[in-house]
Amino acid sequence: MNAIQPSRTPLEPIQQRRVSPRPKRHLRQRSHQIMALESTVKIGVNLAISAVAVSALVQLLPNHWSLQEKLREIRSEVKQMEQRVNGSQAEFSQNFDPHQAQSVMQQQGYRFDPNQRQVVIINKEAAEVQQAQTTP
Repeated sequence: MNAIQPSRTPLEPIQQRRVSPRPKRHLRQRSHQIMALESTVKIGVNLAISAVAVSALVQLLPNHWSLQEKLREIRSEVKQMEQRVNGSQAEFSQNFDPHQAQSVMQQQGYRFDPNQRQVVIINKEAAEVQQAQTTP
């Protein structure tokens, strides 16, 4: 029994568990403080950016409103000019239309066609007063 027994090598090496040291309580508290500080800084920066944006809008809105008012005025002036231009174009086409040359000459020169009679409307009472004054 005192025979030498062959040494057996284990087929699988025995793995020893690595024990990770537990984070200490003050390290955990420190990480929470850092996260809280980081969140506070982010909120502060976002508030600052928001304040700048709001102040820019406050400065731009009166300018925008005045420009809108000027635009309305310009549009109304453009409408008036378009009406004037349309009237001038109509008058121009009427004055230079060869079919209406006779009527244009009558309007501008007070000349009438020989076959046309001139009609003069006289107030009756004014005519009687005028006749009474001219007859002695």
